[in-house]
Amino acid sequence: MPPETKSPANTTSELPPLRVLIVEDDPMMQLGLEQSLEDIPHLTIVGQAEDGYLGVEAALKLKPDLVVMDIGLPRLDGIAATAQIKAALPEVRVVMLTSHTADTEIIAALSSGADAYCIKGASVDRLIAAITAAQEGATYLDPQIARRVIEHLKPPTPSSNVGLLSQRELEVLKLMVEGYSNPQIAEALYLSPNTVKTHVRGIMNKLAVDDRVQAAVVALRSGIV
Repeated sequence: MPPETKSPANTTSELPPLRVLIVEDDPMMQLGLEQSLEDIPHLTIVGQAEDGYLGVEAALKLKPDLVVMDIGLPRLDGIAATAQIKAALPEVRVVMLTSHTADTEIIAALSSGADAYCIKGASVDRLIAAITAAQEGATYLDPQIARRVIEHLKPPTPSSNVGLLSQRELEVLKLMVEGYSNPQIAEALYLSPNTVKTHVRGIMNKLAVDDRVQAAVVALRSGIV
């Protein structure tokens, strides 16, 4: 369902013009977003794309100021598409608008360079708040997921332990940060699923963390990925 329609805050009219690309595979959601955002005076929709590859192509061609990006896209997911857009156009802001709320996906999206994370079904006001924060160079987290992200950032973890990881464990950790599941890691690195499980367990033991998300946070904090 498109975001619930509400009157946006008047302060948005004082912001500089913003050219927006929408990357969304659901036609109804795409239409709802276009109609909602076109009502905001300083926003101009410059293009739409229905999968990650087309989203990257459109971003490179149109050079928008901001991309509203879904995660669950065909061919190339929104996390990978965001990483590619940010690598080529680091000044472009990306707002994730998605129904995905898994911790690993949230961390992976933020590590790919997303500037804001908003949950589908929220009011237009909340989406505009995310867009405004991204436009102003800030980071926005939907209240539904903000507390969980903060909780994962709280536990101090000794970054010196990162040096204990083997080269293969670092390769596995990098894919964990990108949101890969164990079977996907096994396929990407040509390993057996049991070997991947062993590496993941070893990584968490060496980093003294309890789950994959905390391991990803350590990796991001340490700057190793």
